[in-house]
Amino acid sequence: MTIKPFEIAIPDAALTDLRERLERTRWPAEIGDNSNWQQGANLAYMRELTNYWLNTYDWRGREAEMNKLPQFMADIDGVPIHFVHAKGKGPNPMPLIINHGWPWTFWDMRRIIGPLSDPAAYGGDPEDSFDVVCPSIPGFAFSSPLTTDLRLNRVGDYYVKLMDELGYDKFGTQGGDMGSAISTLLGYTHPDRLTGVHLHLLIPFLGGNPQPEDFEEHEFAGGAKMADYYATGSGYMQIQRTKPMTIAYAMTDSPVGQAAWMVEKRRDWGDTGGDIESVWSKDELIDNVMLYWLTETYLSSARHYFSPPGDESIALGKVPDKTPIIDVPTAVQQFKGDVWNLPRKWADRVYNVQSWKVEEKGGHFAPAEVPDTIVGDLREFFRRFR
Repeated sequence: MTIKPFEIAIPDAALTDLRERLERTRWPAEIGDNSNWQQGANLAYMRELTNYWLNTYDWRGREAEMNKLPQFMADIDGVPIHFVHAKGKGPNPMPLIINHGWPWTFWDMRRIIGPLSDPAAYGGDPEDSFDVVCPSIPGFAFSSPLTTDLRLNRVGDYYVKLMDELGYDKFGTQGGDMGSAISTLLGYTHPDRLTGVHLHLLIPFLGGNPQPEDFEEHEFAGGAKMADYYATGSGYMQIQRTKPMTIAYAMTDSPVGQAAWMVEKRRDWGDTGGDIESVWSKDELIDNVMLYWLTETYLSSARHYFSPPGDESIALGKVPDKTPIIDVPTAVQQFKGDVWNLPRKWADRVYNVQSWKVEEKGGHFAPAEVPDTIVGDLREFFRRFR
C-alpha cells in the first residue's frame, strides 16, 4: 500500500470546459405548477443558481479552502482512496473513521473534523480529542477512477486495511446515509476492530424492515415519513439501483443536469422547511456538484446502489439468528428533519444500542447542518471507551 499527501489541483482546461457547457445549457420547459419542487428541481431556482455559478462562484477560492484539510491518497489493492487525516490534539486521541453518504462528499464533514480532532480550539475538552479519518468512498470525488466492481458491502474491508496502515488497531466509526451502511457493515464484519458505532440514520438492510408493531405512538411520524419517501422521493434510488449506466450519460454530459439531480436532494432531505438557502449557501451547493463533476464520478458513486436481482456480488452471507445482530456498542442519533426515523424496538434487534436520541433540529446531512449536535453526541458516547 502507498499513501501520499494530496492537494486538489483541477486543470484550467476542466474549468474552461465547464464554463462552456454552462453557457450552452438547454433549459427544459416547466409544465404545470412546480413552485414547491413537487415535480423536481425548480426551473427558476436552477437558472438563478447557474447564473451564480457562471458569474460569482470562485472554484479556485473554494479549492484553496478544501486544501486546508490534511488530505492523502492511498492505493489499496488497486483501489484509490482519498482521505482526510486530522491528528488529534489532546493527551490520548481516539481513532475515529467518519463516513459520508450520497450525494455527499468528504467536504460535507468538514464542520465536525476540526471540533473532533482539536476540541480545545472550539471550546471543548482536549481529553475528548479524536484522530479523525474521513475517506471519500471509493468511486466518489478523488477516490477515483474506480476500475473494479467494488460494492458497498466490501468498502469496510478496504477501510480496515487503511486503518491498519495508519497504525490503528481499534477505532470508532460514524456515519449517516451510505456512511451508516458502511459503519453498520464494519460492525457486522469487523466487530473485533471497533470500539463503537455511531449512526445518524438507520437503514433496514439487516434484520428486515420494521413492522407496524415496532412503532410506539410517538414514533408513528417517523414511519409515515419513510412511507412518503418511498412513495414520492425514491425515484433516484430505483434508477441508480437498476439502470445507473443509462442516467450516467446525462449526468456526465450536463453540469446543470447533474446539479439539478443533487440540489433537489439537498432541499428535500435537509431540514430546510422548503427554503434551500436557509441551510445551504449557493457556494456550498455548487461545491458538492463540482466535486462530482470535476472528478467524473457520478456513475462510480451511483453504482454503489446497483443491485439487480440475483446479484451475488453484494450478498452479506447468512445473517445470524440472534439479537442483536451486531454486538458492538452503538449510539443512534436520529434527526426529525431526516427522510425517516426508525423505531427503537427494531434498532434493538439489530444493534447493541447503548445511547438513543432523537433530535428536533437537523436533517439528512446532519454533520453539515448541525455539526455541534453531532460532535457533542460523539464526544459523550465515546468517552466510555477511553
